Amino acid sequence: MKPDSGSDADRRQFLRQSVAAPLAGLAAPCLVTAATRGGKNGPAPSDKITVALIGAGPQGQGVMKGFLAENDARVVAVCDVKPEQRQQARDLVNQRYQNQDCAGTADFREILSRRDIDAVIIATPDHWHVLLGIAAVRAGKDIYLEKPMGLSVAEDQALRAAVRKTGRIFQFGTQQRSSAFFRRACEIVRNGRIGELRNINVWCIGSVPGGSTKVIPVPEGFDYDRWLGPAPSRPYREDLCSADGARKTWWFHTDYALGFIAGWGVHPLDIAYWGYPEMMHAPLSVRGTGAIPTEGACNTATAWNVDFRFGSGVTLNYRGLPIATNTSASIGKARLWQEKYGRTCDHGTAFEGSEGWVHVDRQHVASEPAGLVKEDAEAYAVKLPRSAYHAQNFLEAVRSRRPAIAPIEEAFQSDMLCHLSDLALRAGRPLTWDPRQERFVRDEAANRLLAARKMRKPWKL
Repeated sequence: MKPDSGSDADRRQFLRQSVAAPLAGLAAPCLVTAATRGGKNGPAPSDKITVALIGAGPQGQGVMKGFLAENDARVVAVCDVKPEQRQQARDLVNQRYQNQDCAGTADFREILSRRDIDAVIIATPDHWHVLLGIAAVRAGKDIYLEKPMGLSVAEDQALRAAVRKTGRIFQFGTQQRSSAFFRRACEIVRNGRIGELRNINVWCIGSVPGGSTKVIPVPEGFDYDRWLGPAPSRPYREDLCSADGARKTWWFHTDYALGFIAGWGVHPLDIAYWGYPEMMHAPLSVRGTGAIPTEGACNTATAWNVDFRFGSGVTLNYRGLPIATNTSASIGKARLWQEKYGRTCDHGTAFEGSEGWVHVDRQHVASEPAGLVKEDAEAYAVKLPRSAYHAQNFLEAVRSRRPAIAPIEEAFQSDMLCHLSDLALRAGRPLTWDPRQERFVRDEAANRLLAARKMRKPWKL
């Protein structure tokens, strides 16, 4: 029976079991899904992996198209609280399969209660990521989770605990790991080809300032209360949920997201971590400054300069490049990088060692000495996992029950770099992070910021 056709008591029970249970009470999945037809090792080779999409905005539809292109997957349902986005996604699926079989719903519980769905793509606004991720793995689904992860360190920890306990496959939406450019750069570093690593430079575009604060009626058919979910109850504002990324403001409001310090920055930071995972082996220091707007709907950092010093002595500088001007120190730094690395764009990761450097972005990988990027990687002692396509890699993991290329343990650490950056610039003082204890050292005021935010009932961790 679908949750919406049952009683209020049925719905409350489903919420308690799938979403709102305390972390200490996380239970094993109770549903038998299609993925179990092949036994403990996943689907039988002849079975298609059935997939549903939760969050059918432009990003969700884009990710879903990757699954539609895979012959061993079948998208069977889509979920979104905006009817036009839900219908757009359904049309894409039905056009691909030349039928009208794709189900559409505004209630994610209908997706998670279906026994025939093996995996879900979660591409909702950020404030829903962790709650839906926990609900999905506890319902027996493998998950492809769009980045970033949670709005707090406690949320990230809760999702990691749920994935560990249930044993579900997790793929983070850090798709740069499925690019040969990024793999090559990280293998060069991890095989010592630039000598002893000394510094990492990371940069991306900053958040957008301003944004309309005009209160307007909720668009017809849009379930705004369900969209808010655990977020504070506020009047609906113009452009809050616009499909136009140039106008959409939830991306840059702390009720729903951390801004591009996480939403964009997790990509190049994830590559920094992939190339140097030892950064999280010992206590590290972090300090940061940034520009946070005080007018308009947007209140996440529009520019930042964050410095990490790891226990090994390796440093990392993380910059957010402001969109509006070309006179800031961050832009000046970017010009210096362009001179040093030959070319740059609005994002990138560069590793600097005692004997050279390697710089990578989505269109380019370069090194000094130049011949490093042309070396035969098969001769390297350290070889990173190979993935030609992120959706395909996830499906292979679902079938084999081996970790995907962006698994929960590594995704957690990459996301942690985003949280530490945001917390440091907001604290306005140096912080020391112990990655083993997952707490700040001798700073209880900072540790209080790690807790999950208060959520609207009935949502909680």
